[in-house]
Amino acid sequence: MARATTPRTVAKARALRQNLSLPETLLWRLLKGQPQGIKIRRQHPIGPYILDFYAPSAKLGIEIEGAAHDMGDRPARDATRETWLHD
Repeated sequence: MARATTPRTVAKARALRQNLSLPETLLWRLLKGQPQGIKIRRQHPIGPYILDFYAPSAKLGIEIEGAAHDMGDRPARDATRETWLHD
């Protein structure tokens, strides 16, 4: 699978940084202070996906899952993303 991040994904991530959900905003308030000295990025583009938060030094992605992730095709899309990230 291609791992390249596209300009479109980068632009979308930049826009999402300006419009965080309430749970993302609350978590970002805690994470932006670099807890334990670990730098955290918000709305980080990786390949065709955008992670809510990413710690590059730990190779750790954090996704905030709300009720919307249980609706429609979202569970299948989330599973596809998880598989892609683990490959």
